[in-house]
Amino acid sequence: MMDWLRDNIWAAWLTVAAVLGLAELASLDFTLLMLAAGALTAAGVSAVFPGLLWLQIVVGLITAAAMLVAIRPLLARKFHHGTELKTGSAHVIGRTGTVVKEIHPDGGGSIRIGGDLWTARPFDEISTIAPGTRVEIMSIDGATAVVYPVGDSLHQLPNPQPTHQDPKPTDPPQS
Repeated sequence: MMDWLRDNIWAAWLTVAAVLGLAELASLDFTLLMLAAGALTAAGVSAVFPGLLWLQIVVGLITAAAMLVAIRPLLARKFHHGTELKTGSAHVIGRTGTVVKEIHPDGGGSIRIGGDLWTARPFDEISTIAPGTRVEIMSIDGATAVVYPVGDSLHQLPNPQPTHQDPKPTDPPQS
């Protein structure tokens, strides 16, 4: 057995690389994949220098360390920090829709988002939004979309008209 292993050390390195590669499928952390790359490099060195086990180990460790430092962070950032998958009703927040039935503060309005029909109410709770108006979904309250007309600023809510106007003391008298 030891004679076979000494003559076929490359096969042992390939087996180690395959086991680490399969174990990576369970962890998905890219650490074991980098170690598998080191084992593959050691297998290549063993094909060229079959009697130098120390060289195979050193080259394999250097390769694995370099991969862990240089390649793994790039792979982890690419695969683990992508866009967040939104599920449920959260996927419609920020999207726009069209008012189908007039939306008023008392409820009863509806909008179409893509092919879906949603009940809706206004974001500011005082506006009435006419059919055909484009609206943005600000949040979801239960099964109701809370919407605001596209293009309107949230800071420009309707101001009630003053009931009377007092002349300002700095205004000149009118004649």
